Amino acid sequence: MTAAQHTDATSGETRARPSFYWRYLVEPYLYLSPALVLIGAVMLFPLIIGISYSFQSIALLKPFDTGWVGFDNYVALWSDKKFWIALENTFWWTVGSLSLQFFFGLGLALLLNTSFYGKRLFQALVFLPWAVPTFLSALTWAWLFNPVIGPLPHWLYDLGLLSEPYNILGDPELAIWGPITANVWFGVPFFAITLLAALQSIPGELYEAAEIDGATAWQSFTKITLPFLAPMIAITVMLRTIWIANFADMIYVMTGGGPANSTQILSSYVFTTAFRKLDFGYASAIAVALLGILLIYAVILLFVRQKFVRT
Repeated sequence: MTAAQHTDATSGETRARPSFYWRYLVEPYLYLSPALVLIGAVMLFPLIIGISYSFQSIALLKPFDTGWVGFDNYVALWSDKKFWIALENTFWWTVGSLSLQFFFGLGLALLLNTSFYGKRLFQALVFLPWAVPTFLSALTWAWLFNPVIGPLPHWLYDLGLLSEPYNILGDPELAIWGPITANVWFGVPFFAITLLAALQSIPGELYEAAEIDGATAWQSFTKITLPFLAPMIAITVMLRTIWIANFADMIYVMTGGGPANSTQILSSYVFTTAFRKLDFGYASAIAVALLGILLIYAVILLFVRQKFVRT
């Protein structure tokens, strides 16, 4: 190669290098920049501001006592009995609602994956609760649990489950089951829809081969259906857990966190602290604590899911 050819090749590589950088390293981010700006404006900036509020004293009833307080809100949180009661209620509220929603949703998905007369109408009725506004659902269930105008206390009394038809939502021992029941009715369609879509993606040849080999219905379910549903189950359970833990609408409408904080969960505690006590700094600290708990839960669940996928 002559000196002139070597110079031309070097200059060609120099021209190609900026073009490579532009096409593969810079240009994609230019196309993504509107979405990145929108995500930052809608999610990232409010998150940063909310976290910063947790290190400040922002109480509207104390306008002259504001400013940075460091970890004082978190120290107060550690000794707050209402916080620990709300945390325990959040656990039972989330576990009770999630487990019942999942098992009922899986059962309905398996049923809707078969053929029977009136399937279209039944499918529409199953998905109906998901379309009802949350406020209306909570108000309807509050009426159903009312012993004066609602039938549920009288039915439970006739079944021998109650000593008398009284207001269950006013009993500290049983009040949490009112919102859980309403939330299960509201959330079952989510699992039914997502799991039904996953069931319909399983090849039918696998079931035919299992039937030829003499597998029972339970063996087909455990060896074919569940392994195919596992990735969808992990994602839907994680998302639904986060939604339920942050879902204070049902509780606020039906019980307002009472009686005696027996139905107060962390998300409703954030609301009452911020908009009743007007203490936005302390409410932000509660919200950040809930955020940390849910992040730890999500990381653990994703780690377990990835481990099972590898195996």
